[in-house]
Amino acid sequence: MIWIEVLVEGASDLPTVKEVLERKFKLVEGEHFRMHAHKGKGQLPGNPLKRPDPKHQGLLDQLPAKLRGYGKSLEPHSAVLVVIDTDTQDCKELLAQLNSMLLALPVKPRVMFRLAIEETESWFIADINALRRAYPGGVKTSGLKHVQPDAVVGAWEKLAEALGVDRKMIAGPTKFQWAQKIAPHLDLEQPKSPSFKKLIDGIASLIQN
Repeated sequence: MIWIEVLVEGASDLPTVKEVLERKFKLVEGEHFRMHAHKGKGQLPGNPLKRPDPKHQGLLDQLPAKLRGYGKSLEPHSAVLVVIDTDTQDCKELLAQLNSMLLALPVKPRVMFRLAIEETESWFIADINALRRAYPGGVKTSGLKHVQPDAVVGAWEKLAEALGVDRKMIAGPTKFQWAQKIAPHLDLEQPKSPSFKKLIDGIASLIQN
């Protein structure tokens, strides 16, 4: 059976990816996968073979070193799933940078990169039915109805507006609570966000192969 090491930017990304692994694919944490949250996105180091700076704990800061380590330690049936926000960066450009970094590593595990366009909150605002189920009677969807899935519109700001929350009050714990409430209601069979669908399809291919 597959073993997946899941790397995400922060704690607020954990509930959604975990929901996919458990509800869609019936995987069990600790038996089939392990999750690792980082302190933000960070930046890919100029030299992917250099020891990472311990002061920089972002996902991309640590990614080359972690992949080198996994390349030496993981079994053949294992894989690493890396979920990253594109923010405002072009997705093809970011993916090219990630693949170039991976190619430069002398020893590497089986890796799958999946991008959230623009951020994981984009998956939430694309699924209005999930928002309504998570916050019955407490969500204003009028501002979301004309937003194209995965459009770069400031997703967490749009979600805050829909939930009637002051943007100035938003921090990591708030986003984590959003994910905890909304993720159980996301449509995993017909995902509304194309990048969310790619995540689900990618995990399916990891398991099948």
